[in-house]
Amino acid sequence: MQKAKVGVLISGRGSNMAALLYAAKADDCPYEIVLVAANDPDAPGLALAAAEGIATFGQSHKGMKRAEFDAVIDAQLRAAGADYVALAGYMRLLSPEFVAGWENRMLNIHPSLLPRYKGLDTHQRAIDAGDAFAGCSVHIVTAELDDGPVLGQTPVAILPGDTADSLAARILIAEHQLYSRTLAAFVTRERQPDWLLNKVREIALAQPQAEETLSHGMPCFGIAKGKKFAWVSRDHHGDGITALLVKTTAPDEQASLIEMDPDIYYRPAYFGDEWIGIRLDRGENDWDHLATRIRASWRQVAPKKLLGLMDIAEEF
Repeated sequence: MQKAKVGVLISGRGSNMAALLYAAKADDCPYEIVLVAANDPDAPGLALAAAEGIATFGQSHKGMKRAEFDAVIDAQLRAAGADYVALAGYMRLLSPEFVAGWENRMLNIHPSLLPRYKGLDTHQRAIDAGDAFAGCSVHIVTAELDDGPVLGQTPVAILPGDTADSLAARILIAEHQLYSRTLAAFVTRERQPDWLLNKVREIALAQPQAEETLSHGMPCFGIAKGKKFAWVSRDHHGDGITALLVKTTAPDEQASLIEMDPDIYYRPAYFGDEWIGIRLDRGENDWDHLATRIRASWRQVAPKKLLGLMDIAEEF
């Protein structure tokens, strides 16, 4: 199994970083930590990571503009080969440029049940509000503070007499468990059939007059009351493959694509030469290319009148 490479950013002791690091030691963990970086060269978590054989980088942000410092960290992450970034107690607001550069590839763990209590002092705010539960959330990082899509949460009961410190100690236990399993699920999402189907569905149903149906046990997409232009095969006939099936655009295209890259393209059973199977379960999908293939397939079955209207609209 090829493991996803993760860079972790910390500012202090790095207890969540340590939880990710130790989870990554398991043979079946789908990620590995390739760098731990901090905005404080004396952050205790750096020493822990170094002792575990992980590459580290520490530099103070003081005296540097936000975007300038983020560019330094970005260069270190990319040099380490990171595919994803995990924020683990990183006490720095990130520049829009940095966030955009890691769009949909950067996670954060926050000590509240988002969207409640964004920002700081989350434990005391939950206690003061009289909440029965506090907790923690893992979310995708966006330009807005603690505002990205939530991937996982763990509620933690607030006990009578709890202080911010006593509540924080229990929530930290939950954080250590939640972050590693959520990160593992996130880096393998493009191998999960349901996620892949939803991604194809989003693209296919964006085509004019498209509808989804079920045919031969497979989700498929076609023009309303018309021909089909895309299918999603999920372990069809027990082949163990999750794939997109679309129409070819030339008579010999199926054979040429399979010859070019047989690990991705294949001849789908019972579909003939006019269709090509494109594997989606390898975790390395070019979704721009797949969207182009879906649109091209849609154009082959769309009524000429509809195509004419689309072409006119695109001219404007």
